[in-house]
Formats: sequence, C-alpha cells, structure tokens
Amino acid sequence: MAETIDDYEKVSIYPLDPELQERLLSLQRECVFNWSTREGWPMGVIMSCLWRNGRLWLTAGAHRHRISAVRREPRVSVVLTSSGTELGPGKTVTLKGRCVVHEDRETKDWFYPEFSKHLYPKPDLAESFCKQLDSPLRVVLEVVPEKRISYDGAKMFAHAAGKLDPSQLGEPKSSDTTRLAREIGRRGLGD
Repeated sequence: MAETIDDYEKVSIYPLDPELQERLLSLQRECVFNWSTREGWPMGVIMSCLWRNGRLWLTAGAHRHRISAVRREPRVSVVLTSSGTELGPGKTVTLKGRCVVHEDRETKDWFYPEFSKHLYPKPDLAESFCKQLDSPLRVVLEVVPEKRISYDGAKMFAHAAGKLDPSQLGEPKSSDTTRLAREIGRRGLGD
C-alpha cells in the first residue's frame, strides 16, 4: 500500500526521472539564464535555448551585460520548466554549470541552423531567423552542466493522494535531512 505525506517540506524525494529530464530539456525552447554581476548580485533573463549533446546552447549580442559577466565569472545556472510543452506543468530541471562564450565560425555554422529549426519548425521562418542571427556582434553561449536539480510535481501530488509507488521516490537530499532537522530544532518544533 502506498503511503501518503503530511506536508510539502521534503520535495527532494520527487526527482524528475532521467528520461523525462532529457525530454524536457530537448522540448523546451525557453529558460531562465542566471549569472552574477560584478557586485555579486544574482541576475536572470528569459532566453531561447537549445539542448544538444548534454549542453545547453544560447545566443546573445556580445554587448549584453550577461556576456561580460560570464567572461569574468563563468559559473551560471539555468532553470527550465515543462510549462508550455507536451509534458504539462509541474516539472523542472535546474542546471548549475560553467558558461563558455564562443565566437568562432565553426560553432556558429552548426548552432544557428539547429537553433532556428528548434524555435521555428516551419522551414521558411527558420531560414529567415537563421540569417538574422548571423551578425558580427553575436556570440554563442554553451552551458556545461556540473549539477542538475530536478522536480516532478506529479509525483508529489500522487504521493499526497496515496497513489505513488514508493519505488518512484528519490533519495532525500541534505536539504531534506540535515538542514530540515537543523531548522526544526532551531524553531523548537522537534519532539
């Protein structure tokens, strides 16, 4: 018999299965790209993206603040949600990694056509967009993931209803073990 949950505090036990992570990354066309300013402030913008060969690829004008920021500090994060895809809402993947800025012709030659087709499935629109992208000021960003954090809201809701097979639960992360216990103790909520 499936167990139920009492609260929504322990969510690291609801990882998105690896095949669904790959599907979300391949389907999604937009993400939130995050970097740090010179003063250490976190910043983020919504950008179009392309997942290829285990990397997330994006593009922007070389004059954008985010480009000088990632040249200075390449550690970034990217957040993708399943909203707007055939997977429906409630699924996320966050990538933590390092960003490489590419300006070489070889990268642009494969990236622009692939990116354009991903964003615009109609060939005439993709071709037009591809031509617009190819400017001397544009750079290509490659995010090389070092860590993934994922979440599957469908698992949480099934668990709350007592309909989730326990084999679908993930191992709790330290945030739901060590840090949660510490916070419960700090607030005087323990037994």
